[in-house]
Amino acid sequence: MAKSFRELLVWQKSMQLAESVYRNTDGFPPREIYGLAAQMRRAAVSIPSNLAEGSNRGTRKDYRQFVTIARGSANELQTQIELAQRIGLLASKAGEELQMQTLEVSRMLHNLWAYLSPKKTEKPSA
Repeated sequence: MAKSFRELLVWQKSMQLAESVYRNTDGFPPREIYGLAAQMRRAAVSIPSNLAEGSNRGTRKDYRQFVTIARGSANELQTQIELAQRIGLLASKAGEELQMQTLEVSRMLHNLWAYLSPKKTEKPSA
């Protein structure tokens, strides 16, 4: 395990994703400042925040729960990005780039979640 959450590649990538979300939602109309822009920002920030919090928990089980929450936030963000594209708040290219970043982070979160999962022991054959 990494000594600090900052050493985790998934944390670094999720921070980059959060930055991208902030930059891309800056151009949203003022009516969305407390709407979709705020939801997207909260979901994006939730990912690295949960990784940081979970990494300092006492057990793998606790850490895994925070990774599960981060995975949920990544799924929320994918939905919000798609909605922003559908209603014309995000240009197609910007939305596609955000989706690619989000999918990469989602895959990494899944791998971390699997790594933290209890290992199944093989039963001896009879």
